[in-house]
Amino acid sequence: MSGIPGFLLGCGREVTTGRRGYWLWVAFLLASIAVGAACYAYQARVGLIATNMRDDVSWAFYIGNFTFLVGVAAAAVLLVVPAYVYQWKPIKEVVVLGELLAVSALTMCLLFILVDMGRPDRFLHIVPLVGTPNWPRSMLTWDALVLNLYLLLNLALVLYLLFKTYRGRPYSKQVFLPLVLLSIPVAISTHTVTAFLYNGMAARPYWNASILAPRFIASAFCSGPAVMIILFQLLRRAFRFDIKDEAIWKIAELMAYAMFLNLFLLGAELFKEYYSATEHLLYTRYFWQGLGEHRALVPYAWLSLTCSLAAFVLFLVPRTRQNFLTLNLGCLLIWAGVYVEKGMGLIIPGFTPSTLGQIYPYTPTWVEWGIAVGVFGVGFLVFTVLVKIAVPILVGSFTAPDPARVESPGATPAPMH
Repeated sequence: MSGIPGFLLGCGREVTTGRRGYWLWVAFLLASIAVGAACYAYQARVGLIATNMRDDVSWAFYIGNFTFLVGVAAAAVLLVVPAYVYQWKPIKEVVVLGELLAVSALTMCLLFILVDMGRPDRFLHIVPLVGTPNWPRSMLTWDALVLNLYLLLNLALVLYLLFKTYRGRPYSKQVFLPLVLLSIPVAISTHTVTAFLYNGMAARPYWNASILAPRFIASAFCSGPAVMIILFQLLRRAFRFDIKDEAIWKIAELMAYAMFLNLFLLGAELFKEYYSATEHLLYTRYFWQGLGEHRALVPYAWLSLTCSLAAFVLFLVPRTRQNFLTLNLGCLLIWAGVYVEKGMGLIIPGFTPSTLGQIYPYTPTWVEWGIAVGVFGVGFLVFTVLVKIAVPILVGSFTAPDPARVESPGATPAPMH
């Protein structure tokens, strides 16, 4: 069978076969998911009081992870533009892997939103025509729409390309390229709308910065590709997938530009806050200096800045950028820096001090950590399954029994076969 039934059966066969290392990794992920499910069952039974979120800090660890992962998902556009707009072949050969990462990251994004709700059925309230989302005024509804649209676009692109490659047939430019071009603004809009969700809150001065959306995009183009570069190297070793060094180095070069922009925008924001020295400086001071004895976040602030600066230096110098030891070190550093910056460093100072001037020292509970482990387990399992299907198709070991390689007018051969 070379049609959809044969394709689905072949996908099932690829996922259910593998070496010992593959099954150990799957077992680890399933155990992580079980931990997360147990913690979520406890949270669902006793309510959000199981977390350390309170009225003073009503967004915290879950939303911090959500914000970071939106950036990881949006970063797939960093591969799409050089691959399909500028037709650069080394990047085109790995762009599908970036889209698979985007699908996995978006899955985790939606799960973190779900676990942050006290009742999961409230998810329906932000769905137009089903709930009462106050759409189009509600930025939360816009965020849900663009995230789901971007997820569906990436799934459509990946499935279409893989199925065509599986059958040995060319993809149609009339179908494929419009979806690719549409995915670029949608990817940018996912992080832009998330930023608008924050800086549209007039009662939270820490987020009321017009450069918040550009900062989100710049940091996304740092953290997302950092994850991709390490994953590409792992896939190259595990599957002997031909990912050229030139593609990895080009991604690293693009990251260096994004790092500079991210650090520049951060400096501009800090200058505005400290030079104007209004009453709103309290929120920035809480993160960078602390307020009185409340200094829990200060080490994380300076750790984030140190990691980002060190990574920028490593990526700026061609010799260290093209050395895999220093390249991987830079990827880990920028990942850590942006994770803190867009996680606890963004959420907690926005709520501290509260609108009543109170300081509530928030730290995640074991329930929150356990649920996060489960969500990341789901995301990595989704990525593992998709890669287990995609790589054999791309390298030609998983094809239709009778691959008809017929070229049709106006069509382009599938680029990753």
